Amino acid sequence: MRAAIKPLVALVLLVLLLVAFGSADVGARLAAAEPVWIGVAVAALLAQTVLMALRWRLVAGSLGIAFSARWALAEYLVAQLVNLTVPGGVVGDGARAVRSRAGEEGLKRAAQAVVLERAAGQLGLLAVGLAGLGWAALAPGALDWPPGLVRGLALAGLAGAGGAALAVLLLRGGRIAALIARCLPDARLRAAHAGLSIVAALLNVIAFAACARAVGVPLSPLAALVLVPLILTAMVIPLGIAGWGWREGAAAALFPVAGASASAGIAAGITFGIAMMIAAAPGLPLLLRQAPPPRRRADGRRPG
Repeated sequence: MRAAIKPLVALVLLVLLLVAFGSADVGARLAAAEPVWIGVAVAALLAQTVLMALRWRLVAGSLGIAFSARWALAEYLVAQLVNLTVPGGVVGDGARAVRSRAGEEGLKRAAQAVVLERAAGQLGLLAVGLAGLGWAALAPGALDWPPGLVRGLALAGLAGAGGAALAVLLLRGGRIAALIARCLPDARLRAAHAGLSIVAALLNVIAFAACARAVGVPLSPLAALVLVPLILTAMVIPLGIAGWGWREGAAAALFPVAGASASAGIAAGITFGIAMMIAAAPGLPLLLRQAPPPRRRADGRRPG
């Protein structure tokens, strides 16, 4: 029953959105979607997957788990496919941790690597979104913000900042802080993680903007940087599957800020979901054929 509830929630949300904002316009936009722009979205999502796999490899290497970039990419594709098709959105990441462990004693470190890598992705998206909001603040009138929505975003930002500050206070000097310090021991690795996370987030924004363009909504760079991170953040709500319903609802609420209709936002969200499935499809033949990753001893040599 629990496994069935989440897909049902996603379906109900989509149906309610279509009824509320017009299924005819959404259907017409999807039927006329431009394949070229969907291809751009898929290419951006695949490039993003490469960067996320490299980021995971860096984190795991800092924690003493070594595997090749090729193996990391294959595992990441498999994990994405599972996350998109199984309720919960983290089952694939759990499998990624299990399959990358260096023996039973390494499962904890493997899980830590996966959690830290996912957290780095959220921080990258947050950084891009904050940059967009900063740009919007310098260009008043560029976006049509309803007063109620502005107040809601301000409250959410204050709550998020307060929660982050509290987390820092609680973690200071603790195990998690030490773990992060171990993964970011020098300026070179810090720059690598920052670059991978920000570029990966930008590719996600580009992919959604391409999906919006495919259904007839050319978002300006400012609108994309401000709105898309907020829309994608809605996908992390755990009640559903692969963000379906929540993503489209956020897009319906936010697209009018950029002068587009709510139904256009729903169509863009659905197209983005389809593009994500296409981009994860290469993981299907790898699901059962992946060999164990190469292991290395602490001295860096392959086990013999």
